[in-house]
Amino acid sequence: MKLSVVTPSFGQGKFLENAIISVLKAERVPDEYFVIDGGSQDGSVEIIRGFSDQLSGWVSESDRGQADAINKGFACCTGDILAWLNSDDRIKPDAYRLVMDAFEKDPNLVLVYGDVESIDSQGAVFNRQTFRQYDQNDLACFNIISQPGVFFRRSAWLNAGPLDEGYQFLLDHHLWLRLAPQGKILYLPQVLAQARYHADAKNIAHAAEFGAEAFKIVEWLRTQPAYRELIEQNEKSVLAGSHSIDAFYQVEAGRYKAGFMAALLAARYDVKSIQRNYKRAFLGLLGMLGLEGLKTVYHRARKKTLHG
Repeated sequence: MKLSVVTPSFGQGKFLENAIISVLKAERVPDEYFVIDGGSQDGSVEIIRGFSDQLSGWVSESDRGQADAINKGFACCTGDILAWLNSDDRIKPDAYRLVMDAFEKDPNLVLVYGDVESIDSQGAVFNRQTFRQYDQNDLACFNIISQPGVFFRRSAWLNAGPLDEGYQFLLDHHLWLRLAPQGKILYLPQVLAQARYHADAKNIAHAAEFGAEAFKIVEWLRTQPAYRELIEQNEKSVLAGSHSIDAFYQVEAGRYKAGFMAALLAARYDVKSIQRNYKRAFLGLLGMLGLEGLKTVYHRARKKTLHG
């Protein structure tokens, strides 16, 4: 069984080498590894050239964004299992071995995921994003899994179609929702990757825009036969989940009133969401009041939990 990995990159020269090395130094090196750069002018090309003899292929040319770059890379892949690692993230040394063992043991698996450590711009770990076993309905209710720790069958990806370029921020979650109905999902309770949080990362620089894409996904779910029963029977949980995502990222972006209101809306649809959102609502309220020392309080809370 073959593993193919793609690294999309644009303007991440300061982190790119670290990402590539983490892949090439893994206990089980991918059978194929492609780096797809979007025409960076920050020294990225020189970095990629330095590893060219260890890559299956690479390109540096303008593209239409992250989804286009990943799709371009996957189109070159022939492996049974696919994954992508963004140029500011890192894979853990034993991740590929653990994941491939899981896929080889169960031919019905279409998607495997694990925990992901949060690291800062210097590579220091400040949090572990811990998940649990989800099914497709959990994903539809916006229980988010962290993309660097996700792997899936190429056959399922071919059936689902490429990443939708209409999504910029939740493009990964949209793909998981299209893969999940095709077979079994497995959670591995090990740290598989590290996701870097820095000022230029999408989850920081564009945090306020994630909610809009969550609402867009809700409307898409309404059109999907695989999710029709869930929407009919448990629509409020889906809506609560979308507003929970909005609450998290609005607070992340410093839009405290919007975050507080989103948390209240989530609770209106499903009172159980209070447990998921109480920190976001509290931090949103503090921000609305303009209390001194908010940033310190917020970042301490954020280090304890992300996406939780």
